[in-house]
Amino acid sequence: MSFKSKLLGTALLGGMMAASLVAANPASAQTAEFKTKQAGDIVIRARGIAMVPDEDTYDHNINNGTGHGQLSNDAVPEVDFSYFVTDNIAFELIAATTQHDLDWANPTLDAGSVRLLPPTLTVQYHFMPESRWSPYVGAGINYTFFYDSKPGQFNSVEYDDGFGYAFQAGFDYAISGPWSVNFDVKKIYLDTDVSINNGANTSKAHLDPWVFGLGVGYRF
Repeated sequence: MSFKSKLLGTALLGGMMAASLVAANPASAQTAEFKTKQAGDIVIRARGIAMVPDEDTYDHNINNGTGHGQLSNDAVPEVDFSYFVTDNIAFELIAATTQHDLDWANPTLDAGSVRLLPPTLTVQYHFMPESRWSPYVGAGINYTFFYDSKPGQFNSVEYDDGFGYAFQAGFDYAISGPWSVNFDVKKIYLDTDVSINNGANTSKAHLDPWVFGLGVGYRF
């Protein structure tokens, strides 16, 4: 399945969930009562996300350092959890895993694929917590696990796990009761060292992905 197909599918999934919530409510989204953001709230969201690496990846010694790597995009479901310390301040933890193909240009080489598990913890500031439409900004840390690596035409391709940092912005739009629609975008700054053919070739990869998310949330 292509990235565009995956992205369309996840976006439609998020839109269908939001639409079904509005349709199931006898009152319209404009007039229905909704739960405001308050200290002690726990929010669980289901999103469709698109992870789009903004990579800068060059070989240290493949073809005398002229190789350039490109990591493919992916679109997957994601679950996240938020806890409100105050009406305005919340912590968010996201959980999702993506799969990416790695290709080299100049020369053209197939470096296989790898899966990423990038749990990210951010602290957010929510503007207008008592309003139906409530935007927010956030910043935090990320630790990415690389696993299930496939070497492609090489003997082996290995990636180093590591820390990164993240920034985010988004908004919640309250539908009815504890339900809301959410849009979120994150920028994760992430580096990894890539070892090819058991260390015979190495590369420093600045992946720095954008993560775009759309879905629904439920507030306890």
